[in-house]
Parts: sequence; C-alpha cells; structure tokens
Amino acid sequence: MVKVADILTHKGSEVITIKPGANLGALSELLRSKRIGAVVVSDDGHSIDGVISERDVTYALATHKTALHEVAVSALMTKTVITCSPRDNIGFVASTMMSRNVRHLPVEDDGKLVGMVSIRDVLNFRVDELQRHTAQLRTFVTQMDQPPQDRE
Repeated sequence: MVKVADILTHKGSEVITIKPGANLGALSELLRSKRIGAVVVSDDGHSIDGVISERDVTYALATHKTALHEVAVSALMTKTVITCSPRDNIGFVASTMMSRNVRHLPVEDDGKLVGMVSIRDVLNFRVDELQRHTAQLRTFVTQMDQPPQDRE
C-alpha cells in the first residue's frame, strides 16, 4: 500500500511557506518563482496558520481590483486547513482531495509541517503504480501463452 511518505521520498519534503503579514504581491512572486500553485501560511515555518492558493488570488481580484497587490495573505488564506499524515494511504488522500475540492494538502506529523502534496503528485504516483501493475500483468499473460517447457 502506497503512503504519503512514499510521495515525499520521491518529490522531497521541502515546504514553501509565507508569513501571514506578507502581501499578495510577494505571494504572487513566490508562486511564480517556485512554479507552484499554493503555499502554507506559517508564522514560524513549522506550524500551519493557513493555506493560500493561486485560486484564492484570482477570486480576490474581482473584489480588490488594483489594490489586490497590497492585501495581506492572512485576509484571503483558508484558515481551516485539511491536512494529511505521512502514514496516510494515497488512495485515501486522493479521495479526500476530490470530496473536499482541494488541490493541495499540507502533510503534518505530530503537529509539525513535514511536506505538501498536490493532486498532481497523488495522481502521478497512482498512474505510475497502475502502469507497473499493467506491465506485470502483461508479462504474466505473455508467459501463460507460451507452451510449457519439458524438463528432460
């Protein structure tokens, strides 16, 4: 059974964070420079105060217009954050992401931020897993089609 820890081992456990008092201009630059879609909002880099995504910024544009650049991250972040554990099964995590309509989950272990997984991470890992299983089944079927070898 594949766990979140397996994804973190493969992709790394670096977590990009931003302080709650930072403005959306700084957030946008961070998202662009790191080529990511969401960051954990954290005052100390280890705890989770919230999460903010590119979608939050896009939606806020309609309300804040040209003043958006100076709005504080804390004003738009999601404060009730759904998290997962390194021990969670990725099937469960995928199901949680789909049912809760979230694309990024911070990974917490004993109350400490230890990673971040995206729906892309989860789906890529699942696709790789399915391709490995398919290859194994094809090999098995191919071997079954061959006549048995005599052992004289």
